[in-house]
Amino acid sequence: MADSASDTRANPFGETVDTGIPREVAASMTTAEQHDWHRWNLKRHSVSRRNFLYGSAAVAAAAGMGNLAWSGIAYAADAPLAVGGRHVAFGNDAASQLRFSAQLSRNPGGAKVFLDHGPTPALGATTVAEVRNLVSQVPISSGGILGAEQFYVHAAVDGLPAHLPHFYRWRTADGRTTDIRSASTGLRPGRSLPFRFTMMGDQGTETTPTQPPGLKAGDYDDRYYKADNDPTAPHAANIVNAIAARNPAFHILAGDIAYADPSGGGKQVQFVPSGGSAASGFDKYNPYVWDGYLAAIEKSASRAPWMFATGNHDMEALYSPHGYGGHAARLDMPTNGPAGCPSVYSVTYGNVAVLSLDANDVSFEITANTGYSGGAQTSWVASTLARLRNDPNIDFIVCFFHHCAYSTTAQHASDGGVRAAWTKLFDQYQVDAVFQAHNHIFERTDPIRNGQPRKAAPDRSTVSAKTDGTVYYTVGGGGRPRYEFQPGESESYRGKVVADDTVPNSYVWTSDGKKQTGSVEWSRVRFRNYSFISIDVTPGFPGLESRMDISAIDEYGREFDRLTFTRRVPLGVGFGS
Repeated sequence: MADSASDTRANPFGETVDTGIPREVAASMTTAEQHDWHRWNLKRHSVSRRNFLYGSAAVAAAAGMGNLAWSGIAYAADAPLAVGGRHVAFGNDAASQLRFSAQLSRNPGGAKVFLDHGPTPALGATTVAEVRNLVSQVPISSGGILGAEQFYVHAAVDGLPAHLPHFYRWRTADGRTTDIRSASTGLRPGRSLPFRFTMMGDQGTETTPTQPPGLKAGDYDDRYYKADNDPTAPHAANIVNAIAARNPAFHILAGDIAYADPSGGGKQVQFVPSGGSAASGFDKYNPYVWDGYLAAIEKSASRAPWMFATGNHDMEALYSPHGYGGHAARLDMPTNGPAGCPSVYSVTYGNVAVLSLDANDVSFEITANTGYSGGAQTSWVASTLARLRNDPNIDFIVCFFHHCAYSTTAQHASDGGVRAAWTKLFDQYQVDAVFQAHNHIFERTDPIRNGQPRKAAPDRSTVSAKTDGTVYYTVGGGGRPRYEFQPGESESYRGKVVADDTVPNSYVWTSDGKKQTGSVEWSRVRFRNYSFISIDVTPGFPGLESRMDISAIDEYGREFDRLTFTRRVPLGVGFGS
């Protein structure tokens, strides 16, 4: 978190991945400028190919902890090439396009990797995978540079029938294969069948990287809890298990994905061995965190498309452009957003439109990437919302992003930049729900319009964006150590509802990087433990209502809040259109 309320630097301490640039130099740099600095620095400090190959051993070792496909495989140029960390995404058209991705256990050299796939477990088709090579060079606290070389495979499959499973396996040139799994395309735009999707943010992993050697639990993972948390409980894994048990059609994650920067001090970045501490002015950083993360989510992400937005811990300045080049190597996301904004896109599934936005572009709190799109993202948001709200096939519109427009925690609360850029658009185009993260808790507002609550919406009530306003969810309890609410602010959820919902001492970040304090009356539900949301959509008939039920679920699968959203289907619109 920022070290003071008046910190107006581009990189306030604690909120961006700091990558080894001298502290006072980095403080005023944008992410793009940090990348240029690294390119200059690496020309002066080259790293040998041997160090890269040594670093690549971590892929096999780390993934072996969470992925049986890699168990017992040590890196060597002639070792069997294995595939793990499988994850699936939608293409631009969810009803006909799937994107399959995974990680390789080592450098494949010239060997090819294949995706065998088809409409049945017999498969029948084969696509040669694209191999993406990601090189990371990180200063070590004891001197030198940690060279990490990671390899990812990607295969695009288009022209598929809607809402049917597509079976697949990964196969290497030496004949090694994964088991066969399936993922399903989406429903065509319109009203046909009920479906479910899930959402959360701020996840990380309990898997401790095994490279460089000597790391222990608590190093570069989620196990550095405050005194009131159980350090033995695998909260991030519990959330993945609970999501998988609900068998969603797809899952969305609102930023702060793997936390390769686990300490979050916003200082220069170093790799620090176990038991050590970062030198003054430095933070810890380890790119191998991603290996364990992809293995940890594979249980769900290899079967249901996972769609990502980017948060402040996802601005990794080692990689161009704007710190998002690492995500381009590891993940596949739709490409129908504005040019130069890789995590900004839309997906339509049945009668629901989902927009992924990048709040780093508009944040007043953390400004390393503020303004990088030159206004292109907000223009795209306006035009996309206008198109979708005029589409007779769409009932519900939801947006997800990282920084919060409305939240009351002590750590980050609300971001005035997000409010200034987008909330009037959400009002104008009757966005039903906004899903945020950043604050490591759960919070739900009453419906809001023009910055004010329009209707009390307690547990199990019904709202309409057309008449009542937009409901804002903060779902940042995906696995990282949890946050506090404001001093004196009580939790309030099913079975523990407080009588007075007023929060007298919250704040919003302003354009000068300061906190504007004030009382708020829109905070309806507050829950401090680990959680996610499950969204069940039931299409309606013409003249009747479509329904969207959003349930808040804790890490053990217990519901503690539910809100029903409705929208009347116009007459003359065909069912299943």
